[in-house]
Amino acid sequence: MTPLLALLLPLLFLPIISSQVPHWGPCPEPTVQPSFNLKKFMGRWFEIAKLPAQFEKGRCIETNFTLKADQTIRVVSSEILKAERRTIEGTGIVEDLKNPARLGISYSYVLPYSPYWIISTDYENSALVYSCTDILHLFHMDFAWILGRTRSLPAATVDKAREIFTSSNIDVSRMVSSRQQDCDKTL
Repeated sequence: MTPLLALLLPLLFLPIISSQVPHWGPCPEPTVQPSFNLKKFMGRWFEIAKLPAQFEKGRCIETNFTLKADQTIRVVSSEILKAERRTIEGTGIVEDLKNPARLGISYSYVLPYSPYWIISTDYENSALVYSCTDILHLFHMDFAWILGRTRSLPAATVDKAREIFTSSNIDVSRMVSSRQQDCDKTL
């Protein structure tokens, strides 16, 4: 690949990744939750903070995970956008049985599973999730979420979560708080 093409290629993807966080080089390989217990992770999680994502524009974002009999995961995510609750359903899988904290999630039958790695969780209060996709090994797009079992977490918990991401070579300098106010009001 010519140096000029290497410089121009990311510009071709710019409309797709305008709100994502692109970085030069390959994805980092963070350590995921050791001895991860998938069953304990199941249930309702609220988005507390995130790296900006094109596919998440609303407020009151939450995801409910349910383990199915075939060991796949039913993933139902919702948000409120323009006074309307929008819901999307997907499927999750454990990508490697030896490393069950590395999940894959797809919201379409035609798209491959995207990484959904559980970096850390206590199962009862918070979880840190990371996803990263390499683009031709030249740059990568990544996503990171701080999730809570409630719509808010103490500031110290959020600060500690950011430190964990940073120590895993994940740049969360552009992480923003999610809007979780007035979620239970009738639309």
